Amino acid sequence: MSYGIYIGRRHTADGLAYLAGYGDEPSGHWLELAPRKSHAPGSTITVGVTPQADLPGELSEIPQAPETARLMRVNYSYYLGVPAPLTNGGLNEHGVAVRDIWASSRDELVKMTPRDQRGPNYSDLARIVVERARTAREGVDLIGALIAEHGYSSYGGNSHMIADPDECWVVQEFAGGRGLWVAERLGEDAIRASRPGYIHEIPPEPNADYRFPPHFIATAIELGWYDPADGPFDVNRIYGDGKGRWEGVAWIEDEMRQRAARPGGITLQDVFWAIQTEVLTGDTAGYGQVVPLEHPAHPALRMLWHAPVGPVTAPLVPLFLGMTEVPAEYRRHRYLEHGESTRFLDTRKAGEDPDTVSHVPQGVEVTRSAVQVFKRLMHLAFQAPEPQFREVWDHWRAHEAALIADAPQLRRSTEILLDAREDALAARLLTDFGRTRLLAALAEAEALVASLEVRLRCAGRLNMDPTPVTPKQKW
Repeated sequence: MSYGIYIGRRHTADGLAYLAGYGDEPSGHWLELAPRKSHAPGSTITVGVTPQADLPGELSEIPQAPETARLMRVNYSYYLGVPAPLTNGGLNEHGVAVRDIWASSRDELVKMTPRDQRGPNYSDLARIVVERARTAREGVDLIGALIAEHGYSSYGGNSHMIADPDECWVVQEFAGGRGLWVAERLGEDAIRASRPGYIHEIPPEPNADYRFPPHFIATAIELGWYDPADGPFDVNRIYGDGKGRWEGVAWIEDEMRQRAARPGGITLQDVFWAIQTEVLTGDTAGYGQVVPLEHPAHPALRMLWHAPVGPVTAPLVPLFLGMTEVPAEYRRHRYLEHGESTRFLDTRKAGEDPDTVSHVPQGVEVTRSAVQVFKRLMHLAFQAPEPQFREVWDHWRAHEAALIADAPQLRRSTEILLDAREDALAARLLTDFGRTRLLAALAEAEALVASLEVRLRCAGRLNMDPTPVTPKQKW
């Protein structure tokens, strides 16, 4: 399902807007850096879904951009039969951040979706926007143009949050094969959560704050779902699930508005909390991300805070786009990786079936999997809400406070190097910082795992019941 939240800059203590969230898929997740790339004329990319997807379709080729941006993102290996690798978005060198979030289409739209649907799927759109867009508004226009020209392959409906330092857009795409999409602009006064994504009333015609194709409202009239005499067009009621803001969305939006009303406004730690609280975050959260939306002196200093699993029991660590490498421990492992149960780190059967060979390099597989270690810690902590869960929570919040204190000095040191055109030294500094902080967090997680496991075993509190012990959540 995934979760995203946007906080406009009028509400924050540091005057920055933030986009935060997590992906909600059970397959393996990994962190990826992609460099800026040039592509030969006539290059294409494969998009869409296969006949094996839950809502089947056909793969197709669409033109690749002449150049794609440097970016950082989290990929994962499976959702509803959509071809891997998949992504929920990320951050690019232009300061555009993307979050991909589930959103329902009404049942009739799902049922009328052609079984030979073609065009980009939800992940394709997120990936293309973060690869190509220079502003959030350009990302919206890109989605609209792609759907108009190539179609849209749906799994039942979806949405995206696309943000830059100046604004954020919620874009919702609908099932049905009719090319239906709509976008709403969120400005500096906005606090908006999506899970699922939603848009309510829109004007009769597109304007500076709302965008949609010419046939968007006309299609609902044609299908008998809307009469202009009934009043404004409510997108959620007419094309969506009709439920408005779900309970968890209403709760976190209200909580963040209360924090915004305090003297000083919303802090970075408050934004962290919005994706860390056990009321919203548990095992389904595959990772966590917080993006401060700003224009630093150099693109290499754009950054996001990353957690390898749901950050309820993991720290958010600052990572910069100027890094050149992600530690092997945080890259793609076989743990939870879709399809790896039938593959080998062995090539003897490759001639008969290339898919028998693992997609994970042998050198990566022999390292620790950060996702696996942090998942162990999560479920050890969940089995003992008091005091172990609270101890883990307090430890990582103190760990993050130290990182928050370190980051400005790193940024200043890197900025001095970049101003002096010492790009290679700056990249090395950022890479070493990211590597040491990620591996330090992993080492601390292993120590916490060893301690909690011993304590729970000794107390006879390891849960052997088929029903897991987890926090009570609002979704």
